[in-house]
Amino acid sequence: MIQLVTAADRSTYPDQLAEMYRERKRVFVDRLRWEVPVVDGEFEIDQFDTEGAVYFLALSADGTQLGSARLLPSTAPHLLSEVFPHLCEHGVPRGEEVWEITRMCTAPGLAEPRAVRQRLMVGMVEFALLNGIRRYTLVSHMAYLSAILAIGWDCAPLGLPQEHDGQLVGAVAINITPDTLALLRRNAGLQGPVLRWDVRDAA
Repeated sequence: MIQLVTAADRSTYPDQLAEMYRERKRVFVDRLRWEVPVVDGEFEIDQFDTEGAVYFLALSADGTQLGSARLLPSTAPHLLSEVFPHLCEHGVPRGEEVWEITRMCTAPGLAEPRAVRQRLMVGMVEFALLNGIRRYTLVSHMAYLSAILAIGWDCAPLGLPQEHDGQLVGAVAINITPDTLALLRRNAGLQGPVLRWDVRDAA
């Protein structure tokens, strides 16, 4: 299951969000050595964890958190616009129909981390189709970017990769259509929706 958490229902998931921030610290700071903010020595929380951020939590049947991802609206400050605009040859894509994928990670030690990443991506595409989002952007180190491109979906580089903190990073745009969802579900062996959205369900 992929649990969607928006500003409207964050108070329902304080423990899960705290664990997400801890996991981000373990992955991005402890393992990958990113120079990003750490709060209280425990939580990786940056300037983009605002009310506009939308979180996706991959949960097992017993509620164990397996991974997470964050979406940011491009109409507000986000990673590509504020930190990496130079990666976009023709300017940073912005608009109501464009959102940014950031901070996707899985818990260390998982037997099948790829399956968790696949479910997170399916959940984000389901969210896009429900909300009129037609394009995602993302910034990634080249080692991960090649894996993203290999998925087979409709995506294109936004510019040439450039060095950042001693590593090459690049930005891509991913076009989202119903065919995208069908492709990702087929790759993941899924037959139906994975996204759980409490605000929508309660409406």
